[in-house]
Amino acid sequence: MTDPWTIPPATDGWNPAWVLRTGRLIMRPVSGRDAAEIAALKADPREYAMMLGGVRSPEQATEELAADVRAWGAYGIGMWSARDRLTDEFHGIAGIMRRPDGRGMALRFAFETEARGRGYAREAAVAALHFAHERAGISRVIAVARETNAASSMLLTSIGMHEAPELAFTRDDYRMLVFVSEPSLYTVENWHWDRSSQD
Repeated sequence: MTDPWTIPPATDGWNPAWVLRTGRLIMRPVSGRDAAEIAALKADPREYAMMLGGVRSPEQATEELAADVRAWGAYGIGMWSARDRLTDEFHGIAGIMRRPDGRGMALRFAFETEARGRGYAREAAVAALHFAHERAGISRVIAVARETNAASSMLLTSIGMHEAPELAFTRDDYRMLVFVSEPSLYTVENWHWDRSSQD
């Protein structure tokens, strides 16, 4: 049985400790090899219309990718590309980034429409949050979701994040819910691998 935190050989020159394997995904720090796929993901309103900043132009996606690459060097954590462990097919992105609105380090994820409903987002979010607390030593991670986005709220609570009603805010006439994860708030059970997902 594969250990969900097995570290594969280093790729793209990254520290090998930054590359993760889950049951079905290999998660590498984003790099130039992901540029076309990330640009397509961020240009798709089905995936990015509800994200902070909305749909991105190709130029914006390129600028953000460069910033994400720099973040790994600055913080030792950032955004990963999530690809199929066997085929290397791109499914989406997930990771931890410093929010531009000053709310702190935040869990973010976006997956292609074709990859939805298969548990990939949860799988990648668990790995990213575990890395943040256990490897990067980040004591507090937040996540933000529209109140109307029930799927994201359910995912965040399912991985041990707790809604903080006092931190909710309004953006573009939408009520935004804030979820918090701190080491003292989650239990070991949250990080046990769901081996059924490997079937």
